[in-house]
Amino acid sequence: MDFRDSPREADFRARLRTWLAAVAGEFPTAGDDYWARQGEWHRALHGAGFFGLSWPREFGGQDLPPVFDVILDEELAIAGAPPRPSLGYLVQGLGRHGDKDIQRRFLPGMIDGTQRWCQGFSEPDAGSDLASLRTTAVRDGDHYVVNGHKVWTSYSDVADWCLLLARTDTEVPRHKGISAFVISMHQPGVVQRPLKMINGVTREFGQVSFDGARVPAENLIGAPGDGWRLAMTVVGHEREPSTLGYAARYGKLVRQLLARAGDEVPEDLAWAAVETEMLRLHVRRRLSEQLDGVTHGPDGSLDKLLMTWVDQAVGHAALAVGGTSDPDLLSAYFYSRAQSVMGGTSQIQQNIIASRILGLGV
Repeated sequence: MDFRDSPREADFRARLRTWLAAVAGEFPTAGDDYWARQGEWHRALHGAGFFGLSWPREFGGQDLPPVFDVILDEELAIAGAPPRPSLGYLVQGLGRHGDKDIQRRFLPGMIDGTQRWCQGFSEPDAGSDLASLRTTAVRDGDHYVVNGHKVWTSYSDVADWCLLLARTDTEVPRHKGISAFVISMHQPGVVQRPLKMINGVTREFGQVSFDGARVPAENLIGAPGDGWRLAMTVVGHEREPSTLGYAARYGKLVRQLLARAGDEVPEDLAWAAVETEMLRLHVRRRLSEQLDGVTHGPDGSLDKLLMTWVDQAVGHAALAVGGTSDPDLLSAYFYSRAQSVMGGTSQIQQNIIASRILGLGV
């Protein structure tokens, strides 16, 4: 296949490289410093015309083909710049399931970075088994009253809004009793507490308690009970590597490790190079399918498994090359361990592949 840039793509890449050369070094790329300034980085990308590339123009995007997102991810990795903020799955959730009023009210601020968002899905007893969530939303006049506990909530300490799943009906099968809301994080009854990760980061994830928090009924997305459909859209896009820039970042780290290792290439690093190239080619195939109008449903679980294998292969390679004496490489190893849990455990992804793709157990 011919992956060379078209003239339009080449012009975009050149403009992006020039801009990154001037500003990328001003922003931290990892750790708490990165998370503290991620919103500023988001707004800088959007203001320069390099964020929301494939999203609707009417809400602040540019309606470009998804190949431009891949170019952006590649150039960010090459320049050593921070990754682009990961919001595509939220945009897809509101864009596909929210009505025009919801979209007009919330998508522009989400896309341009003037409003920060988090995703209230996982709970202490409902992570991979999302259908067992216990957070409730009870109708009270023109509002719903929310009580419950969410965990592993990205950006919860800085979020203005939360895309929340809550149970609105306990009398129907559990998948059918879940609804989705946009709820303000700035109100009484919402308490956020950060979670310190094994790699030392304290600002990426948090846990959120809802104790009598209120959400207007007009902030319900779709009808009561439509939350599961939205959740499947969100997690399907969350698990696709082509929209998250993982392949470019893994490739850069592997090249850095190969340069550092010299002639003595550890077996773990050689395997990481193979795995990374596999993911790069897989992402290219996914991109080609997107350009042909192919949409992916349960295939996202296959993508998630591939990402997990590559992330952890690269993590092992980082440990093999840097040992425990290099804090950055050790952090990369520590973070890779979470990949088989976050975004849905590998066991759950295997179950989805078996039942919804292979038709086993039906």
